[in-house]
Amino acid sequence: MAETEHWLIILAPDQRNLGTCVVALKRDEKELSGLKDEEWEDLALVVKKLESTIRKAFNATLFNWGCLMNSSYLEDPPCPHLHWHFIPRYKNPIEFNGKTFYDPCFGKSTMYNRDPAVQLSPQFKREIKNHILKYLKL
Repeated sequence: MAETEHWLIILAPDQRNLGTCVVALKRDEKELSGLKDEEWEDLALVVKKLESTIRKAFNATLFNWGCLMNSSYLEDPPCPHLHWHFIPRYKNPIEFNGKTFYDPCFGKSTMYNRDPAVQLSPQFKREIKNHILKYLKL
């Protein structure tokens, strides 16, 4: 979807929370402690720009960021790659392109709704991506 010098921004396949993205480091790294100063600085820019973008695009209330590497260790051998889950949160339902999105976990300690993923067509996901890109200025 977009990138900076050190990070890739990818629209997440699951759009239960409209605008959810994955922000992945471009180089191979397994742990946060391995980030270089310039990667931290670039990540700070991504955080500011992505939060501002999603607030403008979809009127998100707040944002959760998670660096969750657990599933990488289900593989044998483990194959972790440093990435962040960016999850917009919505106090009120949000309508986009004729579909209403709800955030049943808003205000709760869990980041994820464990209900089945929202099924969207590839075209609908492209429309989400294009709408985000109208506001994303890196």
